Amino acid sequence: MPGFILIVFGTVGLILGLSVYFLRYLTEGRRLIAARTGIATFDIGSIGGLFFLFSTHRTDGWAGELILPIILLFVGQLIALAAVMTAAGLRFLMRKTRQIPYDPVRRRILKNAALYPAAGLLLSSYGAFVERHHTVRRDYGIPVRGLPDEADGMLIAQISDVHLGAYFSVEEFEALLSEVAGSGADLLAVTGDIFDDERLNEAAEKVLVSHAEDYPNGIWYCIGNHEYYHNGRPIAERMQREKKVRVVLNGAQHVEGRGSLYIAGVDYPFGRGDAFYAQKESYFAAAMQDVPDDAVTILLAHHPEFIDDAAAHGRVPLTLSGHTHGSQFGIFGQPLFPVFKYTRGMVRIGENYGYVHTGNGSWFPLRIGCPPEIAYFRLERVKQ
Repeated sequence: MPGFILIVFGTVGLILGLSVYFLRYLTEGRRLIAARTGIATFDIGSIGGLFFLFSTHRTDGWAGELILPIILLFVGQLIALAAVMTAAGLRFLMRKTRQIPYDPVRRRILKNAALYPAAGLLLSSYGAFVERHHTVRRDYGIPVRGLPDEADGMLIAQISDVHLGAYFSVEEFEALLSEVAGSGADLLAVTGDIFDDERLNEAAEKVLVSHAEDYPNGIWYCIGNHEYYHNGRPIAERMQREKKVRVVLNGAQHVEGRGSLYIAGVDYPFGRGDAFYAQKESYFAAAMQDVPDDAVTILLAHHPEFIDDAAAHGRVPLTLSGHTHGSQFGIFGQPLFPVFKYTRGMVRIGENYGYVHTGNGSWFPLRIGCPPEIAYFRLERVKQ
């Protein structure tokens, strides 16, 4: 954690320093002094506040209302900074190429300077109010060697990281589940971080349970880290006892009517360093303990690094995970901040596949180049 804190504040310090410097290309004189003072005050105050709110997992109520405009303005600042740096760099290269001598009197301010912060705010607003609410569909065919005939052609849908609360309501959760139910999926996999606001937990549980019969093979659910922060674990345990939603927690269950197909699920490993890998290994071993050797198993794991455990096992051809939100920022379908080993999309290791879902909700209320999604996986039998 101390290392992470240093990275966060180091990054913010770098952004602040660059912003203060490159403001000289947008304005001058007293306006420049005022702009630099304003940027410094905003960055230090708001980012410090955001770090406190996120580290204490306070994103509901007044905190959620406060986070949105801060994120909107800060991301707008980042976009404007990137645009100004690019424009200033291109102008510098152009002058060097043309061998134009340096002249201190020459105008430093970029042309149409006001467009840069305007474009930044416009794009961040798009991410907050448009893309964040535009769910896309992803379809994949998964070849599985030795797949039972009864499971051939089976369609599995996945949602993840709804984060019910300030940025995803129970009504939106109902709409999402209704959309998936109308897709013809045989089974719905939910890979954690659903229950994220104690005030909404029971209502969300009722909504989830009410859709269990929409799927011939039911709803299967593994928990994420946020279920621990907002009293979601007891909800999951109650659903596990009532068995209307199939909760898989360091265990596995047979999928009725699908031959030797099993669904396994693991808990979230909170350990750091070597403890993380020890926990991960222990949870995976517990999940697979009662699975027959000749079974084919689909693994549900909130943390995407379980993809490695599944691939090493050899009889887990598909792992569905979440947690990363795909970094919530992307370019050309790739995560802009690949801070995890597996951050977004499909991973293939030999004949094993792992999928990292971009999430349906948001930890912070903005997405650019990384829309929320519903992922579908059709199992396809490969003959031995």
